[in-house]
Amino acid sequence: MAQSPVFNKPKVELHVHLDGAIKPETILFYGRKRGIHLPADTVEGLQAIIGMDKPLSLPGFLAKFDYYMPVIAGCREAIKRMAYEFVEMKAKEGVVYVEVRYSPHLLANSKVKPIPWNQKEGDLTPDEVVSLVSQGLQEGERDFKVKVRSILCCMRHQPEWSPEVVELCKKYRQQNVVAIDLAGDETIPGSSLFPKHVEAYEEAMRNGIHRTVHAGEVGTAQVVKEAVDNLKTERLGHGYHTLEDEALYKRLLERNMHFEVCPWSSYLTSAWKPDTEHAVIRFKNDKANYSINTDDPLIFKSTLNTDYKMLKDFNMNFTEQEFMRLNINAAQSSFLPEDEKRELVNMLYKAYGISPPSAGHHS
Repeated sequence: MAQSPVFNKPKVELHVHLDGAIKPETILFYGRKRGIHLPADTVEGLQAIIGMDKPLSLPGFLAKFDYYMPVIAGCREAIKRMAYEFVEMKAKEGVVYVEVRYSPHLLANSKVKPIPWNQKEGDLTPDEVVSLVSQGLQEGERDFKVKVRSILCCMRHQPEWSPEVVELCKKYRQQNVVAIDLAGDETIPGSSLFPKHVEAYEEAMRNGIHRTVHAGEVGTAQVVKEAVDNLKTERLGHGYHTLEDEALYKRLLERNMHFEVCPWSSYLTSAWKPDTEHAVIRFKNDKANYSINTDDPLIFKSTLNTDYKMLKDFNMNFTEQEFMRLNINAAQSSFLPEDEKRELVNMLYKAYGISPPSAGHHS
């Protein structure tokens, strides 16, 4: 039975992975259609294996992708359908604007080295993956009336992919690609500073392509510092461990840095230890700029409501007021052009029944 939503108003989501937000039914369909072995043949069975109920380590979580990605990767129809269904999923959650991210290389089987998921070489390039995802998202946008933009991920362990990622951001900026991201295992020593990542981010900056970076999820405040100072990131994916460095945190608060918080994810990946205060409580109390996001709802067996519910139920004292504030912040920190951003922000003020602050004044 569907519970009534904790926050039943329009929402903005900025941090969700496309390949971590696929319908189990779709995975089973393409497993059968392509004759690729899956560890289960029912939705319940599949969810029991790739889903999580209790915390695992981040590598334990990442291993879940190995089960189902071979079924989707390299298949044009599956990739487009996954993108289309993603928009439908978000419409049902009351999301009015979403930025969804993925690595084009992890869905390709041609012109990518190494070829991921032990696939045989085929003819689907990272470039065509972006084209297919963009088509699926645009059709979803048209049918489900949700505004969608996408973010292309560089992977920390594959710096040789990064130059192409930024080129694809440039090529597809008219087809809803708005930013570059750096994802993957942030505990790889020095990975923020691998020259090809740094060069890709410099190229993004030169070309006015927005930048976000996964940092401070399980990595230290030092990784956050590198994301900010070396990669010139405009937002932080997670960013919880920023709090270990008070001076850095203070500097980011003054800069109005946006933290893409994923509460339920942080519990299940052990990025947050439940016997400590969650970073999001500090962000709330300090009136920091942050958003609430699902990250990988397929694996976390969640919807956006799961995350809002956690903030309400785990004695974190979140109010309706705060939920409205953080969604307005999310809209203001989105990677939309200024005029579209203003439109989105005004739409939220209207939906929330609050009057926007007078011109020139930022809340």
